[in-house]
Amino acid sequence: MTADGWHEGLGLNRRRLLAGTAALALAPLMPRLAYAAGPKHGLSVFGGLKYGPGFTAFDYVNTEAPKGGRIIITAPNWGYNQNPSTFNTLNGHVNKGDAPPRIEFIYDSLMVQSLDEPNSAYGLVAETVEISESGNAYTFRLRAEARWHDGSAITAEDIAFSLLTLQEKGETSIRLRLKEMASVDIEGAARVTVRFSGKQSLLLPLFVVGLPIFPKAYWEPRDFTASTLERPPGSGPYRIGRFTAGRFIEYDRVKDYWARDLAVTRGHYHFDTVRLEFFRDRTTAFEAFKKGAITVREEFTSKQWATGYDFPAIRQGRVLKVLFPAETRPKLQAWFFNTRRAKFADPRTREAIGLAFDFEWTNKNLFYDSYARANSYFDSSPYAATGSPSAKELALLEPLRGQIPKTVFGEAIIPPVSDGTGRDRRNRAKASKLLKAAGWALKDGRLEDTAGEALEIEFLINAPVFERVLGKFIDALKLLGIKATTRLVDPAQFQRRLLDFDYDIVGRAFSFSPTPIEDLGAFFRSDSRDAPGSNNYAGIADPAIDTLIEAVSRSKDQAELVVAMRALDRVLRAKFYTVPNWTSPNHRMAYWDMFGIPEEKPDYAFPFEVTWWYDAAKARAIGMEI
Repeated sequence: MTADGWHEGLGLNRRRLLAGTAALALAPLMPRLAYAAGPKHGLSVFGGLKYGPGFTAFDYVNTEAPKGGRIIITAPNWGYNQNPSTFNTLNGHVNKGDAPPRIEFIYDSLMVQSLDEPNSAYGLVAETVEISESGNAYTFRLRAEARWHDGSAITAEDIAFSLLTLQEKGETSIRLRLKEMASVDIEGAARVTVRFSGKQSLLLPLFVVGLPIFPKAYWEPRDFTASTLERPPGSGPYRIGRFTAGRFIEYDRVKDYWARDLAVTRGHYHFDTVRLEFFRDRTTAFEAFKKGAITVREEFTSKQWATGYDFPAIRQGRVLKVLFPAETRPKLQAWFFNTRRAKFADPRTREAIGLAFDFEWTNKNLFYDSYARANSYFDSSPYAATGSPSAKELALLEPLRGQIPKTVFGEAIIPPVSDGTGRDRRNRAKASKLLKAAGWALKDGRLEDTAGEALEIEFLINAPVFERVLGKFIDALKLLGIKATTRLVDPAQFQRRLLDFDYDIVGRAFSFSPTPIEDLGAFFRSDSRDAPGSNNYAGIADPAIDTLIEAVSRSKDQAELVVAMRALDRVLRAKFYTVPNWTSPNHRMAYWDMFGIPEEKPDYAFPFEVTWWYDAAKARAIGMEI
């Protein structure tokens, strides 16, 4: 997910071992994936698969598109320890270091999710999957033709090694999600069974089948958690080509890729080279695009979109400006309070600080009226709560009465609307009242607690553009007696401070899975609060929220999921863990007119570097032929 200010993709993919008879005894009570007996070509949550056993390609790709050429981008989204501004390691699934986005291109997985269904997956390395009657064991039969780039076979040993290593040593959000994976059993060179505790969510098996497969022979004698610039071997559609750490990396297409003719890969991976450039400064990156050194750019700054695209190549029609519809998946973009710090412990303090942000003024004067205000933790999805709780929501919320704010039982909390002047006195008065109730007193123009400690706030940022975005907000906080500042750090330091939760307030943006059951724990559950590298930026540790996350995990169908997610959304919003930002209905794309584009964009992703292709005739016409 992206926007003015903050942007980070989580949908690339994001998790302790629990086993024993007590857990397994719960199995009959747990929901499970839709399945029938016998080997299946795919998995689905809450219903059937769109694509049958004999399908030849996904509907949103062009299987006739030519191979060749290259695309040069700066990363619009990323996950795990990846960094769009620099990189110093090629190990992209651990906490240590900054990895380049798209490192996942060099790996395969058991199955591949389709992008025009909310949560379905089809076999890649796994030809078939069988699900036990309990729903707790998934047995995969591997394709005989599945190969590493060196020609050796991908085996069950590689699958088991990869999943168990990620469970023990992987990036924090992966380890948190894999805690209900009980074992991985090798049943032959081409057969492996993944067993779950019986307490797993519906989405955990789909998460597991999408994890990368690593070659055991390479990684077993090495430190999996270490940063390294040694090229790791893979099996995917690309291998690592040329690179200079921190500056650029090229992924070169594997022309004899073993899976090139499978239904799940046909119509994908057209470019011979996918090159990522890394810039610490947005202006420099834009200038590179204007000169053709970047060929496709997603624009995240509304001012740039409104005023910056007036250069010769645009006027000549060589560069196109196009809006593509955003995905229909839950989005969260906000400033996160670090509630591990005592000054943010009282939700009234957090609410008061949020009242100082004048979205209406900001949108008009800085964003060219490009955005709508974000309201929910799950914007742009059916999981966003509206109005008063339904009877089914109340059935989940009433047992928590006394543990959750009373306001949860009324209208869903939405951010305040200002008068648009940038100095709304009504909101300021309400904020002052809340701060006083929270124990802050105004003395000599500054807010102090009972110990005489001033309320000071530092916004952690990683680019100068955010100083402009935050300026009016900081001015308004000063009028309340709060000393607010920004702290600009380089991308690597920013990443380290996030891992260590070393900030007062930080802006983040995410796009969740269309069915975000597996995402919730890493963001909102108590066991992720102090796990370095988790996405629990707000430091949430609340038994009531844990209870609602468990209710989400128990959902047996889409209707139950919507009810539980809306109940959770109400409680999160009433706790004021964030200051909501803004949303946009579109991707703002600019590109040199040298590409072919599929007629259909899938609803749940926008992988243009995978589905677009190089058009030699177009490139020749604009003088950009390779």
